[in-house]
Amino acid sequence: MSQTPTVTCPTCGAPVEWSAESTFRPFCSDRCKLIDLGAWASEEHKIPVSPDAEDDLFSEDFEPRH
Repeated sequence: MSQTPTVTCPTCGAPVEWSAESTFRPFCSDRCKLIDLGAWASEEHKIPVSPDAEDDLFSEDFEPRH
């Protein structure tokens, strides 16, 4: 039999078995999952982008400014 892999909870650092029984994986609990979600919602966690990336993405959606 193969050993079940273990990961570290991103919120508190507790070990979590990566199996179907670990319903909150990679988190150890619902509490840690919600803490992480709150951090994303309050923009404590961000995906880095260049300052002009949003302007480049949406620049063709609107008429140019005069």
